[in-house]
Amino acid sequence: MQSGNKESLLNSSQKTILILFFAVIMCSVIILKNFIFQPTFLLKKFGQSSIDPEIAFTNNKPTFLEFYADWCEVCKEMAPKVDVIKNEYEKDINFVFLNVDNPKWEKYIRNFNVNGIPQVNIFDKDANLEITFIGKQEGETIKESLENLNENFRGDSQILNSEFSIIKENRNYQPSPRSHG
Repeated sequence: MQSGNKESLLNSSQKTILILFFAVIMCSVIILKNFIFQPTFLLKKFGQSSIDPEIAFTNNKPTFLEFYADWCEVCKEMAPKVDVIKNEYEKDINFVFLNVDNPKWEKYIRNFNVNGIPQVNIFDKDANLEITFIGKQEGETIKESLENLNENFRGDSQILNSEFSIIKENRNYQPSPRSHG
């Protein structure tokens, strides 16, 4: 009879340990999902909250224009840094985010010779291109460029880091004379 009680006690201890183990795993997954998926959510949020480029270039404010793609690992890596910068400067600077996979932005992709992403173009309040960054950038580098806009900074377009993603051809998009993108 006593051995039966020990077996049920052992079984209930095992069940408790098993339940605790699964609870820890579930909590870890919930906590880590923000770190793992946060950059992808940020990129989507950027695209949704983006100012229309035509408005940005005509409202007498400097403009931060980033070309990105949801699949771009470097874009995802930079997203948290860009989010901090956006939160700090969004009252004074237009933030425009254009997904290179959207045929609607083809005109801008061609006009700014985008062939690697992320590409960040910074414009002064008169919509003059001041500087172009292609590839992975440090947040401080971008912040310095934004702050220098007020000091009439004039830089040549340059590649400061060659770690970028080559744009993939969008096979779902077929241009046609009837398209309205």
